[in-house]
Amino acid sequence: QVQLVESGGGLVQAGGSLRLSCAASGLTLSRYTMGWFRQAPGKERERVAASWSGGIIDYVDSVKGRFTISRDNAKNTVSLQMNSLKSEDTAVYYCAAALYGRSWSYWGQGTQVIVSS
Repeated sequence: QVQLVESGGGLVQAGGSLRLSCAASGLTLSRYTMGWFRQAPGKERERVAASWSGGIIDYVDSVKGRFTISRDNAKNTVSLQMNSLKSEDTAVYYCAAALYGRSWSYWGQGTQVIVSS
């Protein structure tokens, strides 16, 4: 059974940093594209960052230069380092996995990030 468990969310002041982690079990991480998504109240879920199994990484424009996604296939973990946080980064952040990048089949339960201005 595949499980994704996020951690690291919390309350931070604008300009601060947080590091989110996603612990994956029940899958071989190297075969999966891993992504971080977020959903703010009243807004649609958006993909923030993705780490493709082929090594390609992409970010939504609003976080480029501030967020960094990384993965450790040996430890089955994916992280999202978030720097220079803004109030508009406030959202529930989700970790997701897509086998060979086909579809986002597995999701974590989410972790809340609140950035106070």
